Amino acid sequence: MEGILGSSLPAFIVLTVCVFGLCGWLTGQTLAQGWKPWLPVIGYTLLMGVGDRFLVFALFGGELLSLHGFLIHTAIIAAVTVVSYRLTMARRMVSQYPWLYERTGPFSWREKPGAGLAD
Repeated sequence: MEGILGSSLPAFIVLTVCVFGLCGWLTGQTLAQGWKPWLPVIGYTLLMGVGDRFLVFALFGGELLSLHGFLIHTAIIAAVTVVSYRLTMARRMVSQYPWLYERTGPFSWREKPGAGLAD
């Protein structure tokens, strides 16, 4: 397991899931609340993945240049960030424009029937 993760399981859970997962959650919310497009989510996720690898190396003696570790840790952080972004964006669209949009699920919304602009 340590070879795949590039760190020990406790280090993975504490740093990646708890610390950087929370950072990813807050990043996704912040980007959605600022009406930013989804593309910066990727850049910020990659930066958090690099930070995660460095802290795993510096604090827990994990392998710094583990490609598998970087990909797995960054994928977990990205999943949390994207989920947070979509949840917040869907909530904002429906709450800010209730006459135009309705929720269709936790991650999506649609235009209400007959809510288009009058010609």
